[in-house]
Amino acid sequence: MAHKKAGGSTALGRDSVSKRLGIKIFGNQRVKKGEIIARQHGTPFHAGENAQVGGDSTIYALIDGVVKFKEKIVKKFHGGLRKTRFISVEPVVTTK
Repeated sequence: MAHKKAGGSTALGRDSVSKRLGIKIFGNQRVKKGEIIARQHGTPFHAGENAQVGGDSTIYALIDGVVKFKEKIVKKFHGGLRKTRFISVEPVVTTK
């Protein structure tokens, strides 16, 4: 006779680490050069003025400034018009 009961396998015995995606700096907030504005898979948001997309689709600032979100109607590759969201960084005007 067996001394131990046969152990079955389960499909629920693991968990993945979250990727911490999403918007990190929101509209009208200040950002410094090189700071991450949004982490994403794919491009739900596109880079606008003074912002750039990294290799993993992360959007980051190219200058110090204020983050702005805009929506534009853009013609897509299939010829249709779609609303597209852009993240821009506007320079801060300082008066002395």
